[in-house]
Amino acid sequence: MIKEWVIGVGVAVLIFLLILGYNVLPLFFLVALSVALWVMLDRRSMIPPAHREPAVRHPVTFDQIGGQEHAKRELMEALDFLRYRDKIKALGIRPLKGILLTGPPGTGKTLMAKAAATYTDSVFLAASGSEFVEMYVGVGAQRVRDLFRRARMLAKKENKDSAIVFIDEIDVVGAKRGQHSHQEYDQTLNQLLTEMDGMSTTQSPFILVIAATNRPDILDAALLRPGRFDRQIRVDLPDKDGRLHILKILAEGKPLSPDVDLEHIARETYGFSGAQLEALVNEAAIIALRNDKKVIEPWMFRDAIDKVLMGEKTGRKPTDEELARVAVHEVGHAVVSELMRPGSVSHITIAPRGNALGFVRQIPDTDRYLYTREQLEQQINIALAGCLAEELHYGNRSTGAQNDFVQASRLARTMVVCGLSRIGIVDEEHLPESVLDTEIRHILSEQERVTRELLRPYIQDIAAFAKTVVERESVSGDEFRAWFARARQTAQDESHRLPLAGATAAT
Repeated sequence: MIKEWVIGVGVAVLIFLLILGYNVLPLFFLVALSVALWVMLDRRSMIPPAHREPAVRHPVTFDQIGGQEHAKRELMEALDFLRYRDKIKALGIRPLKGILLTGPPGTGKTLMAKAAATYTDSVFLAASGSEFVEMYVGVGAQRVRDLFRRARMLAKKENKDSAIVFIDEIDVVGAKRGQHSHQEYDQTLNQLLTEMDGMSTTQSPFILVIAATNRPDILDAALLRPGRFDRQIRVDLPDKDGRLHILKILAEGKPLSPDVDLEHIARETYGFSGAQLEALVNEAAIIALRNDKKVIEPWMFRDAIDKVLMGEKTGRKPTDEELARVAVHEVGHAVVSELMRPGSVSHITIAPRGNALGFVRQIPDTDRYLYTREQLEQQINIALAGCLAEELHYGNRSTGAQNDFVQASRLARTMVVCGLSRIGIVDEEHLPESVLDTEIRHILSEQERVTRELLRPYIQDIAAFAKTVVERESVSGDEFRAWFARARQTAQDESHRLPLAGATAAT
């Protein structure tokens, strides 16, 4: 506002002098040069808004963060040197200067940093790596200096003996030097390294740097060495117990129906991050509001999971023929999934969401981190089941199986590079592409044959149940299993009759 006022007054004075007959050309150039210098100095000394005030207005505690017990415990242990400095000094322990939080997006790295400030009673300042990147050489380094200077000033102002500087997405500014053509990146990183080297236990207030990234593999080695970022803490996706903990925290204060089973929701949300779980609970509440309900019911959570996974329902209106084909396709997936892993089908829907015309949501029996050859083959069977159900019923396939084929090929490739195929242990880097392609084709061909034989006894029942799916748009897993139990019994009865009929004919 002051800038605009000064510029306006300056222009008015120049016009006034011009009217009086003065030669204002030298004065005009002098004013223009002064304004240019002012703007340049202002840009170089500018402190981003995020650095001007502490970011934590409402303190976050570790108790408010769910699903990260191991990461919290490791971080709290690393922070204890700020709380018990006399003890670590007596033992001759060098304090940590930096902590690097790594992990997928949405797992709570920023919350962990804020909770660290609360745990140590420190001033908290936050910045993003992108805030230090400028086209002008030296601006990023100046902003790094300003950030640490501001941290010390705020700590003294608030009578605290420590400050935590949190740098999110540090890979933007901390990538390996020499990879960028612009030297501004390297100068900014050099200044950050210098600031971290300048910290010591005798410095007051003490500054601890906490950084977060999804790409620790691209960070400069000088940044990761002891004495800079001493600790790397993995903040990973929560397991089932962690998801349940997060859901309980998020559900506090929300009017849930008595029949909402948070443990079941935790099972259904395998692979969800904390941010996705927060979005899930929020979407369920929005659905309740949209339907003018006073409590959040189980089906609202089911629809919210679909929305978080697949996106909002689209306005596409498939033809009746397309709906029937999609229903056969999805029931095919569900049948093989239930054959491979009983109780795994959560629900079937043909409501278009995102790029999908329909999908089957499955519940894993447990959170898995290792897979055997048989388990990978089962996943390939499930992925191929949709198009094969179409082929058995209609005599042809459609383009709706494109994503299924991508998934099946990826699983087959995993089998090859992990030494689970017929060619045994391989070196992926030196494996000829032709050999890899041939083996992937063999795996997919073999599992296609297996899947076709699994589906063949149920194809008439699949076509009949697909009509129910078309009529109702969505079918729950329990309803599907009730139908499948009857279809399975019918298939078994038929298989027992066939040998008898053959024997009679032969006689």
